[in-house]
Amino acid sequence: MPKVLVADDHAIVRMGLRAIIDGTPDLRVAAEAGTGDEVVELVRKQRFDAAVLDLSMPGRTGLDLIHLLRSERP
Repeated sequence: MPKVLVADDHAIVRMGLRAIIDGTPDLRVAAEAGTGDEVVELVRKQRFDAAVLDLSMPGRTGLDLIHLLRSERP
């Protein structure tokens, strides 16, 4: 089953995305992050099949993270 990382600085948005993703039979949220730095830490510790990223988070933005994730976990 594909593992999804959900990253958004608003907890209510993360909860909503988790409900939608976990409600999909073939997907599951494996981790959540509230900042760009948390995303980097999580990605360095484990592998994810997909990431849902907020484009404007504290620290690193979603666009910065896309470039970083593609270089670290192609």
